[in-house]
Amino acid sequence: MTSTAQASAGAPAATGQARAALPGAWRIGLSRGAVELRAFFRERQSVVFILAMPAVMLVLLGAIFSRPHQSAPAISVSDLYVAGLIGGGVMATSYQNLGMSIALERERFTLKRLRGTPMPAAAYFIGKIIQVLVAALAEVAILLAIGVAFYHLRLPAAVSAWWTFTWVFGLGVAACSLLGIAASSVPRSAARNGIAVITLPFMVLQFISGVYVPIFLVPRWLRDIAAVFPLEWMCRGMRSVFVPQAVVLEPGHSFQLGQTALVLAAWLVAGLVLCLTTFRWQNRQAG
Repeated sequence: MTSTAQASAGAPAATGQARAALPGAWRIGLSRGAVELRAFFRERQSVVFILAMPAVMLVLLGAIFSRPHQSAPAISVSDLYVAGLIGGGVMATSYQNLGMSIALERERFTLKRLRGTPMPAAAYFIGKIIQVLVAALAEVAILLAIGVAFYHLRLPAAVSAWWTFTWVFGLGVAACSLLGIAASSVPRSAARNGIAVITLPFMVLQFISGVYVPIFLVPRWLRDIAAVFPLEWMCRGMRSVFVPQAVVLEPGHSFQLGQTALVLAAWLVAGLVLCLTTFRWQNRQAG
């Protein structure tokens, strides 16, 4: 065999070894997650707004409505706000924050530059999900700490209650993250109309889903609208964990956890389909 032939035969092997040496999507995704976390916590205004806003609302609403519910003296309205704001906080850190941040990265051509690197596309989304998980867990911890310290919230002792929290939290984060990724492609300009397209619908849902207004005070026709979306079911699941005695105030006197799982799973699938069909690495002006 000539030297030229040997070189030709060795070239594919060398290329294969080089490709095999590249780290996988999960490893790169973990590194990307560290980058996303550093970037997130460096944006102090965003961190304060995302993490502190639900905590401030809990302090204000809990102080105003700290008395027991009239028809159920064992239920404190402030406990209902803890559970509702946990659901709202999880959606804020996933759907709202993710939708706005990706839309801004697309507008600043950050996504276009990342797409031109050898980094697998999956690694980018893994990094985003890591950032969302850490922020959502921090949000939950802050709200629970305030509830326990100031409003005598009793954390559940049963393992089954924490299991319910785990799957409601996990399905909620996954579904809302996928919806946030899909929603990031809707605004033509994140700076000009991102708030109207992404934040405004979320704010409306918070008022009709049991976050800022206890669900038993929401008119039935608005509850029917809220029941179409994941936030109402996330709040219902959180109430079943942290305020189980509030079942007497629930529609139908049941938390309907089976239906909660089905609705959140359905939105997870819908969010995945929307992501696969609508996500773009470039803004519309770039074609």
